[in-house]
Amino acid sequence: MAEREFKGKHALAIFVAAFGVIITVNLVLAYNAVKTFPGLEVKNSYVASQEFNERLQEQQALGWTVGAELTGGLLVLRITDQTGAPVKVAELQAVVGRATHVRDDFTPEFSFDGIAYAAPAALGAGNWNIRLVARDLNGSEFAQRVPLYVKG
Repeated sequence: MAEREFKGKHALAIFVAAFGVIITVNLVLAYNAVKTFPGLEVKNSYVASQEFNERLQEQQALGWTVGAELTGGLLVLRITDQTGAPVKVAELQAVVGRATHVRDDFTPEFSFDGIAYAAPAALGAGNWNIRLVARDLNGSEFAQRVPLYVKG
């Protein structure tokens, strides 16, 4: 049996194959990262940065705390003030979705029962984000991302 000799063309083939795999994997990962990116949060980041401190102070002055849970097919949001009393807001908007893509995003219609806001929701197991924007009776805006973990 003749012994095969390792030559330069063999080394080149291994080198090209290894880097070919690395480059292919990088391209696939980059494509999927761009494809699943949900988009921009603000149209102009410079303008948003100039207004950030004012909006933060306005929101902190409200002293609201938000909690979320999924119970009995209902998504329940509890918005409370500094004393722990329920807050009735003038306006409430929320988008519920996964952190990694927008495919499952939906906008629930919340109703206030005097204690909390509730809306029917069928959420699968895993991590969800509630992107909440509420306004008090004076028009002050409260915006927060509320994470929610649903056990499977």
